[in-house]
Amino acid sequence: MKTRVTEMLGIRYPVIQGGMQWVGYAELASAVSNAGGLGILTALTQPTPEDLRREIARCREMTDKPFGVNMTILPTIKPPPYAEYMQVIFESGIRIVETAGNNPRDFVPKFKQHGITVVHKCTSVRHALSAEKHGVDVISIDGFECAGHPGEDDVTNLILIPAAVRACKIPVLASGGIADGYQMAACLALGAQGINMGTRFMCTREAPIHDKVKRALVDAGERDTNLIFRTMRNTSRVLKNAVSDEVVAMEKKGAAFEEVRHLVAGAKGRNAMKTGEIDAGIVSAGMVIGLINDIPSCGELIERIVRECREALASAGKMAA
Repeated sequence: MKTRVTEMLGIRYPVIQGGMQWVGYAELASAVSNAGGLGILTALTQPTPEDLRREIARCREMTDKPFGVNMTILPTIKPPPYAEYMQVIFESGIRIVETAGNNPRDFVPKFKQHGITVVHKCTSVRHALSAEKHGVDVISIDGFECAGHPGEDDVTNLILIPAAVRACKIPVLASGGIADGYQMAACLALGAQGINMGTRFMCTREAPIHDKVKRALVDAGERDTNLIFRTMRNTSRVLKNAVSDEVVAMEKKGAAFEEVRHLVAGAKGRNAMKTGEIDAGIVSAGMVIGLINDIPSCGELIERIVRECREALASAGKMAA
């Protein structure tokens, strides 16, 4: 398949695996890249910049295809050493970076100095235009359906994708709520140059998370997610489990973040992913879990998505002829 995104990133298919905390390791990223998509390592999943350096080297041992690194930039009391992680990215020769979170204006010039293509994930047209102005190369527009942080505007992708495509001059990727080729065809018809998937790639054989987590996602329906931190205007979509139910209940009673901090600690989420104890912590997941019914390899999944996409576009073309 040939789109502006495949040409810019040097990949066979316009299918990108988004950066995911506790999931974006070399096993998954290399499998996606080997299958013709773009795998992404998650920088801040690595405890230190040197761990990221080793993970990049490990990924290179598993694939000779392009892959990228995700840098999520969020306001925190004790921010991680972003500059050191970025230096590792530069020194390791990474050519594609996915940014997310805060406005990337302070980081893009440094990436561009090193010849890095920047894909910025955002949740609104106004943020997409700001990122474009500051020099990013591709916008990954994240609809309200997505896992993680969907923003506070609650705009779904059926509106958000064409709105971003109309407003932006640079290519737009559709992100959030995508699991199959029929949806990919719809995204291309809306003007997107490709898709960015997270939750769907969690349910693949190569995803380095416990099989019980994968099975829980497969068994869940489209209504089995919770929106936490809603009252704090830092909304996050996660799998509905005992922990996220408790957070929602506490928020309804007016709880502040400090009162739920112990429930949402990153270490607990990592433990849930590793042990398969679904109620041990927060598990990020999008509404697309309602469309996931199996756990294929990344290669099988991407080939199926491409086949379905082509079939859907051909069928629609016949109806319009």
